[in-house]
Amino acid sequence: MNIEEFDYHLPEGYIAQYPEKDRASSRLLVYDRKRDYIEHSLFKDITQYLKEGDILVLNDSKVIPARLIAKKETGGIVDITLIEQMDKKMWKCLVKSIKRNIKKLHVKIKDVEARLERNCSFWTIDFSYNGDTMEFINTHGLMPLPPYIKRKEKNDIDYDMYQTVYAQYAGSVAAPTAGLHFTEDLLNKINKMGVKIVKVTLHIGIGTFLLIKEKNVEEHKMHGEYYKVSPLTFEILKRAKQERKRVIACGTSAVRTIESIFSRKGDFQLEGYTDIFIYPGYRFNIVDALITNFHLPRSTPLMLVAAFTGKENLLKCYKEAIEKKYRFYSYGDAMFVV
Repeated sequence: MNIEEFDYHLPEGYIAQYPEKDRASSRLLVYDRKRDYIEHSLFKDITQYLKEGDILVLNDSKVIPARLIAKKETGGIVDITLIEQMDKKMWKCLVKSIKRNIKKLHVKIKDVEARLERNCSFWTIDFSYNGDTMEFINTHGLMPLPPYIKRKEKNDIDYDMYQTVYAQYAGSVAAPTAGLHFTEDLLNKINKMGVKIVKVTLHIGIGTFLLIKEKNVEEHKMHGEYYKVSPLTFEILKRAKQERKRVIACGTSAVRTIESIFSRKGDFQLEGYTDIFIYPGYRFNIVDALITNFHLPRSTPLMLVAAFTGKENLLKCYKEAIEKKYRFYSYGDAMFVV
């Protein structure tokens, strides 16, 4: 399968640079696979497409302020994005503004010194800091907005808005963006109508947001990402499958979490690392409906949604979303595929 089949043209100005002031006021494109029919709504009205007995699965991972601005000894600036904690003082990271021939570098972040070292396709950063570096990161880090959000100014709204209202367990370096549209009031309304809300955890890392570089889709390898599902949530999902209740996953990270578990055919592992790569041809084991945002060409989330929706159906939805001037990507509008 050629990755070029998953390209599409997005006109200039369609990438959302700011979140909606009211999370639930985002637009919602609803695609019914059985009827091959598209409807347009608002996210706050998603209750019209839910029913009593549905199971809604949310990813409660919390985004850490993983972007750090460091100074070189020569005075230059280094832009660092942490991607995985290795121990209390050392992280894997991505680095900008360093020449290819440089393998090691000493930098300073505020008053803390750190050593950067190139390691294959990643860097490591080792902090000279007494204690767990998460305390330092939470104080001095910036929210790791994706590079297509091109703002010159720092904006404090991102500490709140680039985080779901139900985020609980810190560990992601990118938001589970489909969940950004929910408010506490909307979730309460959904719960009162008889929809069972359950939460899983998958810490989104580099495996989710790196674009596919291989020409043949099948050759792409995902980096492992940590997940955890409680025994109670597992039993709820297992029973829902047996009773043929509809399981609705909010976001591709929630899909990958529960599909990782239920694809094992009896060998259910509720905690660990998943490198599951879902692309067209994959047969879904547990997910019946999907809430998602609009994703970048050649991205692994786009491949997952294409697998669930059908490639041609998905591109048709994207074409209509562009015609209707939907807002795209992390702070953009949403889709509900049923």
